[in-house]
Amino acid sequence: MKIKLDIDTRTFVRFWLVVIGFVAAAFIIYSARTALIIIASAIFLALVLNPPVSRLARMLPGKSRVGGTALAYVAVVLALGAFLFLVVPPIVQQTAKVAETIPGLVNSATEQYKGLSAFIDNYNLQPQVDSLVNSIKDSASSMAGAVGSNLLSGIGSFFYGVTTVIMVLALSFFMLVEGPVWLRRLWSLYVDEDRMDYHQSVLHRMYSVVTGYVTGQLSVSAIAGLVAGLTIFMLSMAFNVPANFAIPSAAIIFILSLIPMFGEMIGMLIISLVLLFNDATAALVFFVLFVIYMQIESNYIVPKIQSKKLDLSALAILIAVIIGIYLFGIAGGIISIPIAGSLKILIDEYIARKGNKKSRRALAKEKLVKLV
Repeated sequence: MKIKLDIDTRTFVRFWLVVIGFVAAAFIIYSARTALIIIASAIFLALVLNPPVSRLARMLPGKSRVGGTALAYVAVVLALGAFLFLVVPPIVQQTAKVAETIPGLVNSATEQYKGLSAFIDNYNLQPQVDSLVNSIKDSASSMAGAVGSNLLSGIGSFFYGVTTVIMVLALSFFMLVEGPVWLRRLWSLYVDEDRMDYHQSVLHRMYSVVTGYVTGQLSVSAIAGLVAGLTIFMLSMAFNVPANFAIPSAAIIFILSLIPMFGEMIGMLIISLVLLFNDATAALVFFVLFVIYMQIESNYIVPKIQSKKLDLSALAILIAVIIGIYLFGIAGGIISIPIAGSLKILIDEYIARKGNKKSRRALAKEKLVKLV
């Protein structure tokens, strides 16, 4: 049985224009992903700082929005300075500790190799061992030759990161100062007050999701960082662990736990690996205790703090985090969850409006049937 479909030229052209438009939009977004990361990070920071800025502006004489924003930025800069002052020196110290430990590990491996020399001679494995050693030497030579280029690349990445941070801070500053003015201009364009009230309600719900999630996640991360720091401090009393590593450990857990689902686990593994070069028993104890804490956090702390703020399934959260990290890196992983929550609100509103339209049409048909 043959089916013949008649498609007019206009429909055919519209279909391909839509396809080409989607492809072009995806290409533009991918090409401008760096700029989009900066803008999205600035918006995210502005939304996070907007509640304290609004409170400070109301407290200042003249209710100056610029003054409130400036005070909030001074607090942020002071917090970053304190973070660098307290965290960087212990990290440098632990890095030096690792560098000092590696030669001992190499000597130990060499002694074990000497113990295996008889085994190698008995089974005529010396040619294979020599080939392996030469391959390692060649790899080390190539790595040494690439140190200079990697150093230059690292310096360039550092200055690029500093420039990016400055741009994000500048953009978010102007967003905080001019945001209310732009919103008033936007609402003044509306003619239909009902439509304006509806859009204001949807935007307020999205803003509540973002700020509520950020506040909750910062609270959860702060608790996790505090637990990690206290654990390291207590371990320093019983094992060969420096007490000043407690603050960097808290900072590592706090920052990485902002990435949902697996950021905290990465932080735990990093700290355990550093502890391993100081004391293997301390590393094992920290690993076990923090795994126990993560179970408590996922079952009691997170549901208590983050309940009913996102209403997203675990699968939706995981998909959002993977897409965010793959497209925009760590920053994308952090902001992906509130973006997914905001998109869910828009989808729910769209479905609800479609349902209301269908119900109104059904009621109209019923009334028409009764009249007939």
